[in-house]
Amino acid sequence: MESSTQLVILAGLIIGLVYGAVGLLSGFCLMSSMRGWLAGGDGRLVRTYALAIAVAIAASQLLAGSRMVDLGKSIYLQQSFSAPVLFLGGLLFGYGMVLSNGCGSRALVLLGRGNLRSFVVVIVLAMAAQMTLKGLIAPARIALVQASQATMSANSLPSLLATLGLGDAVSRALAAALLVVALILFAFAHPAFRRSPGQVAAGLVVGLLVAGGWFVTGYLGADDFNPVPVTSLTFIAPIADALQYVMLSTGLTLNFGIATVAGVFAGSLITALATGRFHLEGYSSPRHMLRSAGGAALMGIGGVMAFGCSVGQGLTGVSTLALGSFIALAGILLGTTAGLRGSLRVQPLAVA
Repeated sequence: MESSTQLVILAGLIIGLVYGAVGLLSGFCLMSSMRGWLAGGDGRLVRTYALAIAVAIAASQLLAGSRMVDLGKSIYLQQSFSAPVLFLGGLLFGYGMVLSNGCGSRALVLLGRGNLRSFVVVIVLAMAAQMTLKGLIAPARIALVQASQATMSANSLPSLLATLGLGDAVSRALAAALLVVALILFAFAHPAFRRSPGQVAAGLVVGLLVAGGWFVTGYLGADDFNPVPVTSLTFIAPIADALQYVMLSTGLTLNFGIATVAGVFAGSLITALATGRFHLEGYSSPRHMLRSAGGAALMGIGGVMAFGCSVGQGLTGVSTLALGSFIALAGILLGTTAGLRGSLRVQPLAVA
């Protein structure tokens, strides 16, 4: 294994360790954020998520603007993409997230704390994602994409602004600045959030971790002879790859995503043990398990269709300012809202 690849894997493990610890201590999770916000209760978590997006955009665009990282090499900034499939995938993921009571990254964090429900979520999510990537569901997904994809002259907010006659640098700076300022104002307009240094710190750290992932894979991993895919924090495909690696390690190689998944679990476990938060939890009923597994399957399928999850698209994808990422995030938010409010609302179950 080349030294640059080893460095990327080690950095991915460290990024995962930090994310796992922060996720456990702060409760960082889009579904929990939306639940608290829509219920009119604790609105701090949604501000944490907004701050994380703002920091991720600012830091990632700074890396791109300085030409340290070419975000155009990521999966998000493609000229051809299917907006309907991205949106539908987001809807499925968002609704599945409510059924499973958390996203893939949250399931890894809770698993480290001893939540055995999350073990089922992780396994089913990985299986469904692999089926959608390369298995039984893959032909249907590919057919949908081919039937609905379009080639876009502008595939990001900066390139969209550039069509108005603005230069590339000005377009990038203007698009990033508008979003960052709006998100920061939204976050700090909430008095309770301003009085929560832990939540503020969590938003800052998670946002910087996204940029850190871009730096590691796009700069440290830049090797003409052994290139590393340019990526950052995302959890659907990496969880699927991690499960496959556990089963078939002799035929596979470690990568940034697998190392990150391992790091998130380990970071949460270490933090839970150190703070006395580790305790075993299970399902309250067979119905509870069925609903949780069903939600995990929807997250696996939808996450692959959407090219990411609430972190992979909601933070990492959006940090590239890709139009497809905003479409996928809109689907995720709408799917989550449908699961929390209205006629499709998922009714709460007692948890053991």
